[in-house]
Amino acid sequence: MARWTGEWLPGAGDGPATADQQAPRWRGERLGLPESGVGSVAGGGSRLLALIVDLVLASLVTAIFVRYDLQDAAVMQTFNLWAGVVWAAISTVSAAFFGFTPAMGMFGIRVARLDGASMVGPWRAAVRMVLTVVLIPAAVRNVDGRSWLDRLTGTVVVRMR
Repeated sequence: MARWTGEWLPGAGDGPATADQQAPRWRGERLGLPESGVGSVAGGGSRLLALIVDLVLASLVTAIFVRYDLQDAAVMQTFNLWAGVVWAAISTVSAAFFGFTPAMGMFGIRVARLDGASMVGPWRAAVRMVLTVVLIPAAVRNVDGRSWLDRLTGTVVVRMR
């Protein structure tokens, strides 16, 4: 009987792999992706760094339009709300139409659809953004290096260079 964790934790599942069901040798092998280089599954570190840089970028853009004061909690609450809205807009629009956010482009990673379509599309980008806000679905990854939000939207984050 399979465990409730399914394939999300190492060693989860029905038991050891049989001869016709071998464990993948690298992340993305089951998806037909290369082991390294362009098109291979991006690591979690570059994904996390890209998220942090995108959040900082959103804060900087927000600071142009919204007053901030580190000593005033009410002002900072409003600033943070607007920074979150700016981050959501930057993340959704850029991922939907270009396949990467500004920071993802800087770190050489992008979101790719598994069906081979060139654009991620607005609904997939919006679902990815909402699930990233929740954080847990973005942090839990399977043996292919795909998070819950990748699996739900039929995408994978790959290297561009």
